[in-house]
Amino acid sequence: MTEHHDVLEELNKQAPLRNKLTAAHKSASEIFPFIVRIAIAIYDPDTKILKTYLHSSGDDNPLDHYQTLLDDAPSLKAILKKGLPRVANNLLTFEDGKHEHTKRIGRQGYAASYTLPMYNNGSFFGFIFFNSDEKDVFTESVLRQIDIYGHMISLMVLNELTSIHTLAAAVKSTGSITHVRDPETGSHLDRMSRYSRLIATTLADQYNLDDSYIEHIFMFSPLHDIGKIGIPDNILLKPAKLDDNEKVIMETHARKGREMIDELLDNFGLENIEYINMLRNIAEFHHEAVNGGGYPSGIKGDEIPIEARIVAVADIFDALTSQRPYKEAWDNEKAIHTLKQLAGEKLDQDCVDALIKNIDQVEQIQQRFTENTYG
Repeated sequence: MTEHHDVLEELNKQAPLRNKLTAAHKSASEIFPFIVRIAIAIYDPDTKILKTYLHSSGDDNPLDHYQTLLDDAPSLKAILKKGLPRVANNLLTFEDGKHEHTKRIGRQGYAASYTLPMYNNGSFFGFIFFNSDEKDVFTESVLRQIDIYGHMISLMVLNELTSIHTLAAAVKSTGSITHVRDPETGSHLDRMSRYSRLIATTLADQYNLDDSYIEHIFMFSPLHDIGKIGIPDNILLKPAKLDDNEKVIMETHARKGREMIDELLDNFGLENIEYINMLRNIAEFHHEAVNGGGYPSGIKGDEIPIEARIVAVADIFDALTSQRPYKEAWDNEKAIHTLKQLAGEKLDQDCVDALIKNIDQVEQIQQRFTENTYG
């Protein structure tokens, strides 16, 4: 008997998805040394936006923090229309491309590429890109082997996303989920999660946030108030201002949220989801204030995790601009004025500036996810 080293041993571990993608790339490049990058983009069907998510090329990445409408990427849209992957064995033909993503890829010097769409039970959810530093390398025999890696990576990505969706479904299945009981939710979650992603993308270079982090803050932010499940209806649904005792009870939702997440992760075996501590931080700390006057811990400034500071701004802005049983919706100008007043005291200055800087995209999100009777 002989021993054999499993080059994909990393895939057996409870490791972050990025580590598994790097391991898959390393294995593939031992067979095909011309493959210098494997990248993943995720599709959001609600907005028809394609977003960069993960890549295996270290700091050598031409498309950090990039997103585009699928309609603005005709060559990728054609892949879906044909139902077939795309082989580009000479990327010199793309050098004069009109679209930003095409120009960036061209400037990076990749010579060839193979693009494989990812599906879950027939539903498209993203692309895998194999980039080569040599042209004319993606022959039929090579592609048959690369397809195996492509589908393996697709399953790993799907497993990660499914785990997060399972967690969200577990919360909803309690029967007393917040966005059924709480009038401050509904389309609010669609908007505030996208505001959170917008803020994170704007701050990416300043805070060294990668695309996977940004996508996870988008996926996790709707669960920020899961602790409200444990708040009595007479307080949660009260149409008037809470008294001091009621306010104390309401404020327990932040700590309850962290406890509920820990229990759910344990019960469903989801502790290995990448960036899972981000979810814990969002639930527990999104009501902390940068001056230390928030709850539940009274931490301040940079002691508050950046993801919690981001979600706080997104959540408050949407609350201000949404109709509630106890208030009319404010216009954006009035809400922005209030954010500026809160910046540096309750809210993080950088996060407030990032949202205001992108008011055009904020308005697009508002138009796409319009307010309804229940918020």
